[in-house]
Amino acid sequence: MAIRNIRQEGDPLLRKKSKVVPEVTDRIKVLLDDMAETMYQADGVGLAAPQVGILKRVIVVDPHDETTGLVKLVNPEIIEADGEQVGVEGCLSIPNFNATVKRPEHVKVKYIDEDGNEKIWDAHGFPAVILSHEIDHLDGILFRDKSIEEVKYDN
Repeated sequence: MAIRNIRQEGDPLLRKKSKVVPEVTDRIKVLLDDMAETMYQADGVGLAAPQVGILKRVIVVDPHDETTGLVKLVNPEIIEADGEQVGVEGCLSIPNFNATVKRPEHVKVKYIDEDGNEKIWDAHGFPAVILSHEIDHLDGILFRDKSIEEVKYDN
């Protein structure tokens, strides 16, 4: 496993649409492992492949809650979304910037796990936010695009 460099806002690659992964290969598994290690090293809760310079539909997520640990998702797709929540978000690709964003309270995400099995994640609350945020990255969308209001912190 290796720590990969996280691309920063302004990098044109972050605005491109990622390609579907035709099959989960050993290279995709290495990418998933590297992304997880990179996410943890950067103290994040999610990371999308474009953030490490790879235009593939791959994300890793760890909401750090009592029921969910690290989840590796290939070709994630939101197949259902409802409700609404507004909360403060940040992004490893946009350091030192936080803003409030409106997201669905519930998302149902279809994906392939690292063993090639199709799965459904029925996520509510914070995991729904992370999934929405990371899947946006796969379509070249940054959370700043959806921000309602920047959040300033006193030093």
